[in-house]
Amino acid sequence: MYDVLVVGSANADLTVRVERRPGAGETVLGADLVESAGGKGANQAAAAARLGARTALLARVGGDAYGALLLAAQRAAGTDVGPVIVDEAARTGTAMIIVSPDGDNSIVVSPGANAALTPQDVGAAKDIIAGASVVSLQLEIPMESVRSAATLAQEAGTRVVLNPSPAPDGLAPELLAAADPLVVNEHEARRLSGLTDGEPAQWAQALRERGARSVVVTLGGDGALVLDGSGVSRAPGVQVRAVDTTGAGDAFTGALATRLARGDSLPEAARFAVRVGAAAVTKPGAQPSYPSLAELDELPEG
Repeated sequence: MYDVLVVGSANADLTVRVERRPGAGETVLGADLVESAGGKGANQAAAAARLGARTALLARVGGDAYGALLLAAQRAAGTDVGPVIVDEAARTGTAMIIVSPDGDNSIVVSPGANAALTPQDVGAAKDIIAGASVVSLQLEIPMESVRSAATLAQEAGTRVVLNPSPAPDGLAPELLAAADPLVVNEHEARRLSGLTDGEPAQWAQALRERGARSVVVTLGGDGALVLDGSGVSRAPGVQVRAVDTTGAGDAFTGALATRLARGDSLPEAARFAVRVGAAAVTKPGAQPSYPSLAELDELPEG
């Protein structure tokens, strides 16, 4: 039915650019506030849909203006929003984002309706999960709902892409066992592997030894490292001028899921996803920065 089903969060991103980040107790002036569609789940769905994948999103939003904004953005990207639950009594999740001149960001998330996406909601979508080629999961919804989605996907033989962000102190063994791949950045890889130093390949190996079927460590401008049954490989970075890194990891994950659903090997999918993530940092915002296949062709080779 779908190439990619994303089960996760949908947030309104409230972004302000600053000359420098404030210290404790300090006030700084910023540029005008920009409101846009975001949330790790919605971001990954938009990225996949814009790349041509048949994509659906299972999420919860409030019956407010931000909820309407998020639904409109998904429809514009090409995502099927039929599974999205609109809770008229809830407030849509929001993310407050501060972007510095070098494009780096600091983010605070208020979950809102995302916190009410229950295992029962996930169970009601059992047939949709079974009909998808890939289910993409993150951790901005309740953990029990993530576990429910992973379990249903495994039972149906649907591949699970797990991006454990925000990074917890640890992951349940059944979640690690479902991940194929586990997609982590360097901070998440260190935290979840329990290794405070070392190299990405060591973190990936530790995570695989803990149960992940395969691991992808994203390395920002340096690309990504892949560990699967065939060993370790690298997807080289693409040199671009970074404007805003918000949502770049979600662009990567959505692209990765898209190519895995198409049948690419994990290293092949990672090389494609690196290019998508690089394209995403060249424009401001999360979803507004995600490229189509035609736009991706204009990016220089890595």
